[in-house]
Amino acid sequence: MTQKPLLELGFISRAHGLRGELAVRPFDPGSQTLSTVDRVRIRTRAGVEKDLVLESLRPTPKEDIVAFEGVESRTEAEGLVGSTVFVFREDLEPPEEGEFFQGDLLGLSAVDEAGTPLGKVEEIWATGEVPNLVIRAAGRQELVVPFADEFVPTVDIAAQRIVIRPPEYVEVGRRDADKDAPDGSES
Repeated sequence: MTQKPLLELGFISRAHGLRGELAVRPFDPGSQTLSTVDRVRIRTRAGVEKDLVLESLRPTPKEDIVAFEGVESRTEAEGLVGSTVFVFREDLEPPEEGEFFQGDLLGLSAVDEAGTPLGKVEEIWATGEVPNLVIRAAGRQELVVPFADEFVPTVDIAAQRIVIRPPEYVEVGRRDADKDAPDGSES
């Protein structure tokens, strides 16, 4: 499988000030990716794509305040609000063994350990210490799974497949193990 040349980073949430600065909100609040690249691609709400060069960056707790070359006024900045922000894979250091770009996880087919289809990874929520994968399938309840080894034993980007041990499966396994305890007690 060919890797995607662009990885979705976040979105432009608002114009900032009068000189064309913008607030970029990354999907992962802890991301420092913008501080490591010189350029991004944006896709406006109308679907128009444009490459922009970063002129300056000021991180804040929830978003990054950026200035892009060629965006000089608040009016120009307001026209970009709502745009999706992508970074070029070639501009990033490759992930370490066992690490993944979050954008590569989107769209993976999720199955349980027996191979039963659970749906596709459609979103990633960065709401705690580890990101949460949001898995959806028609006719099934949405499944939210922490992206941790206990719940995600296998990720195969090349095969576009991820093996999930849903939290309720883990809980059922733990209860059964407790009932089999030698003293008959439950923890």
